[in-house]
Amino acid sequence: MDYELRNIKDFLQLYNKITDMCFNSCVDNLFGRDLSREEISCADNCVLKFTNVNQRLLKVYVDVQSDINQRRMAEVETQQAKMLAEAQQQQQQQQATVQATPEVATASISTESTAA
Repeated sequence: MDYELRNIKDFLQLYNKITDMCFNSCVDNLFGRDLSREEISCADNCVLKFTNVNQRLLKVYVDVQSDINQRRMAEVETQQAKMLAEAQQQQQQQQATVQATPEVATASISTESTAA
């Protein structure tokens, strides 16, 4: 629901911005009820240009965003591989420590028995 509400809000903001911008730049005479041909043509061109620019910007944004997402995924995979390698290295060190501990205990037991 939040996503749909945000889309509606974004659309209404864009619509209001286009309306305000094109009205301010195209409508010259506020004394008449109807728009002149020049005003209609100006408003049509204004909306068309704004829409085209907006579509181009969105296309570029989508392309750039997909590249950014791919780089982020590669970074995450690299970090995961690094963490996995570190975890394996720590596990090997722990195993080496555990294997070395019985040898030390056996050596100390044999030293005690020869001293007695």
